[in-house]
Amino acid sequence: MSGPVYGGDEVNAVVLDVGTYHTKAGYAGEDTPKFVFPSAVGSLSGGANGMDIDGAKRTLYVGTHALTHRRDKMEIITPFKDGRLDDWEVAEGLLDHALKQQMRLATESHPIMLAEPSFNSKAAREKAAELLFEKYQSPAVFMAKNAVLSSFASGRPTSLVVDAGHERTVAQGQQQPPPATAWNQIRAIQPNSRRAHG
Repeated sequence: MSGPVYGGDEVNAVVLDVGTYHTKAGYAGEDTPKFVFPSAVGSLSGGANGMDIDGAKRTLYVGTHALTHRRDKMEIITPFKDGRLDDWEVAEGLLDHALKQQMRLATESHPIMLAEPSFNSKAAREKAAELLFEKYQSPAVFMAKNAVLSSFASGRPTSLVVDAGHERTVAQGQQQPPPATAWNQIRAIQPNSRRAHG
């Protein structure tokens, strides 16, 4: 028996955007995110190698409130290195905070859309999908580039998106050809294909 098919206007999907400065979480179809908090976290560990003495994960303090309390030997870190997700333990802490503490969701009943940078690597996409499917048990995951989402939100199939972020600025042209153009391209290819084989 297969699971539900998601489509239409009422899918109750969660939208996540883990940026280098802020992490944003909310529901699809709403104008603004429900929760916005810093992507920097406090990391506290007992060992010199960044792990607790017993080898367990380090203790992470996520969210604005958690970062305002001073703790001895706490280091403020982000999951990013050169604008790319690098520390997946910290990224998981941000997702836990967004989905479990802030939104208080049963993630197994909500599809998740993840906004990603335009230069995201295939390995990072695979790791994010693995995390969302395996740990959070999301029934469906969709990842979209920030430029595509910005263009879609403004109702423009063709646009130049300039994303001035915390660590870098990205300018990306976005073009969605009309269906007639794509069909003409396909039709032009088919006759050549037949001649090559026949």
